[in-house]
Amino acid sequence: MALGQSYSPGSAPEPVVWHLPEEEPVALAYNGRTFAVMLASPADLEDFALGFSLSEQIIATPSELWECDLVRIEAGLVARMTIPSARAAALIGRRRALEGRSGCGLCGLESLEALHRPLPPVRPPPVTPEAIRRALDQLGAHQPMRARTHSVHGAAWSDPNGEILLAREDVGRHSALDKLIGAVSRAGGAFEAGFVVLSSRCGFELVQKAAAVGIGLIASVSAPTGLALTAAGGAGLVLAAAARGGGIVRFDPPAGAAEGAPSC
Repeated sequence: MALGQSYSPGSAPEPVVWHLPEEEPVALAYNGRTFAVMLASPADLEDFALGFSLSEQIIATPSELWECDLVRIEAGLVARMTIPSARAAALIGRRRALEGRSGCGLCGLESLEALHRPLPPVRPPPVTPEAIRRALDQLGAHQPMRARTHSVHGAAWSDPNGEILLAREDVGRHSALDKLIGAVSRAGGAFEAGFVVLSSRCGFELVQKAAAVGIGLIASVSAPTGLALTAAGGAGLVLAAAARGGGIVRFDPPAGAAEGAPSC
């Protein structure tokens, strides 16, 4: 909590107590070697470690994360993970050179080629516009951290009927999605059997992470970026956004996109 001054037009300033979101550096280390340092909210970090490992294609299945220990050091937190040696060896050439900021899921990549890794084809689930709108309307009720701070992102997992089953929050939208991916995986969920709901706009890095684990539909509160839509179209992933008047806008990929070459 922090004490501040509230200023309103025509009124004297008043003291206000504000609940601020926490943000800490989290090092993600595999088999004794640090791969990335991300700024994240220090909650649900086991989910974050697993979700990051899956969405960054460091491991292929949750079972390949053999161990995960969270250790606090003076500089922050370390997620010490053990994965198959072949997977760890493959990371040496793609280690992130810089820290990842909370606002960006791409910071620290060593080359543009690392950014444009191929996206696997996905299959969107059969979901009606009404179900997408229902899930978007429910999202706020699943964000207790946002209710306190007014300043964090949320990612939720919905069934095809628009009922939210799981939700995670973070100061970074990409970290919120990683936490959700980890939570769904730990719960034994099937990514082809539902869709993701986001409290933020849908950017390229979110499409990239979703496609990596087989998510076929992302609904967000605002429109996607052009690059996100291009990437989603190449992978066969559907994007949807909330529209005025209680509706939605749905962006379907071109026919046959999922069977074609990846867009990035």
